[in-house]
Amino acid sequence: MADFGGADTEAFRKEARDWLEANFPAELANDPAAQLAGMGGGKESPDARLWRERMGAKGWGVATWPAEYGGGGLSRAEARVLAEEMAKIGARNPIGGMGVMMFGPTLIEYGTEALKRQHLPGIVTGSVRWCQGYSEPGSGSDLASLQTKCEDKGDHWLINGSKIWTSGANLADWCFCLVRTDSSKKHEGISFVLIDMTAPGVEVRPILLINGTSPFCETFFTDVKVPKDQLFGPLNGGWTVAKRLLQFERDNISAGLGGGSIGAPVFALTVEQAAKDYVGLDETGRLADSDLRRRVIEHQMETRAFQLTVRRAADESRAGNGPSAATSIMKYAGAKIAQDRNELIVEALGMAGVGWTGEGYSPAELAAVRTWLRSKGNSIEGGTSEINLNVVSKRVLGLPDPK
Repeated sequence: MADFGGADTEAFRKEARDWLEANFPAELANDPAAQLAGMGGGKESPDARLWRERMGAKGWGVATWPAEYGGGGLSRAEARVLAEEMAKIGARNPIGGMGVMMFGPTLIEYGTEALKRQHLPGIVTGSVRWCQGYSEPGSGSDLASLQTKCEDKGDHWLINGSKIWTSGANLADWCFCLVRTDSSKKHEGISFVLIDMTAPGVEVRPILLINGTSPFCETFFTDVKVPKDQLFGPLNGGWTVAKRLLQFERDNISAGLGGGSIGAPVFALTVEQAAKDYVGLDETGRLADSDLRRRVIEHQMETRAFQLTVRRAADESRAGNGPSAATSIMKYAGAKIAQDRNELIVEALGMAGVGWTGEGYSPAELAAVRTWLRSKGNSIEGGTSEINLNVVSKRVLGLPDPK
């Protein structure tokens, strides 16, 4: 559907407003923690579950996806209108996760009709969670060296090996996974399979992080049988599909980092709020600490420029052929901005920024400290900053390989 504006867009605005008024539970207004509980694996309230189910049935959780697969089928202009109307009433999109961010767009582009019909409905409705089986203990930056073995047993695939840093694996229903189907070649020996996380032989062990949470896991596959029809993309052609998915991943991560650190609690402080409340203002109404004031303003400028650039890149990718290698620029910049933001918040908090637990600290202060620690991983996940800079060097700038 082509973008349009003017009266047609305003007609859709009324449709969206009327639908939201009839379907959004008012009790959830301005309570993102409750609205997004299910997405994060928490316990959903009846209202939150109802909201997710209604958005899923309408297809507006993935507003611009094709209607034939359960998506909203909206134009970009209509999707923006929908987002605006949701923001006005304090509503958040309860449909998300890796199925929406990474696998779904790749499935729409590369999947067979059978795989689309099997897996897209659960993603669209938010009823099926996905995790990513890419990194291995010995294959991180050099992902193509992965060794998880996938053997053709005639009527099924047999998988043995392990993955690490599999975000949300302990909550996932399915895993999109890179495996080795030909040990004689590196990139050309990799295939992409879809694994049911309830299959016998799948074991998940959460990893405790420095911020006290366990969003990442070790995942072990021992003689796991996978139906032959769960091969995604061509045999030994998984590397091409994997790279495309990484572009979607970096595109979405960078967008998230620009607005708030990945994994950040919904009640975390903003830089401006922390600076005003904890450092204070001078007699002119400006931030009392001139050096901190300068750095906060610089951060605000960088964040705004980044957000506008991400929006422009998103429009260009939708108008063309999806995200490009330029997403690595966004991922690198987004990680740096997110880490700078959290450093500034903790600095502004002063002694309130050293709390971990117990009395004497507010939930927002404790969340700020844990978010700061969590943000250390922003420059690692979705491709390290070093890897992203290499991609920019070779594929965006066209510089020669230093090797």
